[in-house]
Amino acid sequence: MRFFSDNAAPVHPAVFAAMAAADAVDTAYDGDALSRALDARVSALFGCEAVALCVPTGTAANALALAALCPPYGGVLCHRDAHIQNDECGAPEFYTHGAKLIPVDGPDAKLTPETVAAVADGIANDVHRVQPRALSITNATEYGRVYTPDETAALAALAKRRGWGCHVDGARFANAVVHLGCAPAALVEGVDALSFGFVKNGGLSAELLVLFDPALADDARRRRKRGGHLLSKGRYLAAQVHAMLDDDLWLETARGANAAARVLAEAAGARLLHAVEANELFLTMTPDEAAALRAQGFDFYDWAAGEIRLVTHWASPEREVAALARAIARL
Repeated sequence: MRFFSDNAAPVHPAVFAAMAAADAVDTAYDGDALSRALDARVSALFGCEAVALCVPTGTAANALALAALCPPYGGVLCHRDAHIQNDECGAPEFYTHGAKLIPVDGPDAKLTPETVAAVADGIANDVHRVQPRALSITNATEYGRVYTPDETAALAALAKRRGWGCHVDGARFANAVVHLGCAPAALVEGVDALSFGFVKNGGLSAELLVLFDPALADDARRRRKRGGHLLSKGRYLAAQVHAMLDDDLWLETARGANAAARVLAEAAGARLLHAVEANELFLTMTPDEAAALRAQGFDFYDWAAGEIRLVTHWASPEREVAALARAIARL
């Protein structure tokens, strides 16, 4: 019974069906009809002109977005626990050709204008110091917390005032939208680039780099090709995205993941280290307690000393969620 990661979740049947329907001869790379339709589809979703580029991984989406926003001699402000800082093996630095990640502290892996400004203001404006050129936030964060529209807009406004680009790592963007019950556009106000995640949410191998500044598109397309992420049969990626957007499937699957997390949160009670707003839970747990859960067949991640992480997904079986809830309550 796996609660290790939503990356391990099954692919939604609608995604496989869409890929099968796309299995016919068409133009190569992203010149096919499905790929060409993505810009209009995403623009309609967010209510503004946007360019959507398919890539096969979230790391590629993040790194290419930051490369479009930050020069090699610049810096990217991000949370100290951000995925781009700790889990992407230097990909942002690689794709930006050397830009520096500048970590910022804050509870729940969230940034505020005050914490960001404090770090930026402490960097001397001289040739010896890397100057910030971009700001990156994660929604939902690495601890499952969600940025509200006002919080996102305030950070994006700070970035704009200072001449920085603003990026949102949206690997679990759907979970944030569902939790808040807001329009997707409300969570990207003032943002330049979004890594729009689908793989954790029912997709197979398709993520989107969404650029809200179309002037960045031509350069980003070339970076994608040069970086090895322009697939020759791009229609199979585009088909997945269309399937997830059809009838708001991407939100339906996120609702299922979030609902399963709430069941576990109720059972966890005082063990919770962070409020549960998406589909990740962080619990205090002794090694013996963790071993007892594993002995009952539950799989999860040891996060830190005395802490575990549980992740639900769109297809988490109700009986397994209920069984884990009972097991946690019995500890």
